[in-house]
Amino acid sequence: MTTERHLSPAELTAGLPNVRQSPADAGTVVQIVVRPDKELRELPQSCSVTPEEGIPGDRWKRYCSRQLPDGRLNPDGQLTLMNARANVLIAGDATRGALSGDNLVVDLDLSLDNLPPGQQLKIGEAVIEITEYPHTGCAKFSNRFGAEALKFVNSPDGKALRLRGAHAKVIQSGRVAVGDRIEKL
Repeated sequence: MTTERHLSPAELTAGLPNVRQSPADAGTVVQIVVRPDKELRELPQSCSVTPEEGIPGDRWKRYCSRQLPDGRLNPDGQLTLMNARANVLIAGDATRGALSGDNLVVDLDLSLDNLPPGQQLKIGEAVIEITEYPHTGCAKFSNRFGAEALKFVNSPDGKALRLRGAHAKVIQSGRVAVGDRIEKL
């Protein structure tokens, strides 16, 4: 059994300059992660996204506990995005990145300043919108990447940079693929 080494606060902070160099206006999809059930990950090269299901086959529709007043699932947490540079930094290497469970791992500046709630993004054929719903680390995140990583992503700087990622909802259905360009609308 191998034990994964968790990074120290100094190591995490040392990686911030690389994260801050993420493109602000034109990024790319680095990885797609579909979570068919708890603790399961699939890494397709492409997928569809829809306003009704997020990513069909992902666990969001089955496990979402947030509902709108009319009983429909609240789409504000439909998709999760994580900065690829932050993901590699926190995970220790790219092979562990899917453990974060974020649907779209992207090379794009996800900071609040760059992508405020309501900002729309065109990714492949789809259009998504960044929502206000905060994406914070949890006990699973801490177990996978360490308590220091959890403190790091939930620090004031970590929240401003959205190091843990951002939530989004699907505005326009379409196909998304690894390598697709991401454009701010």
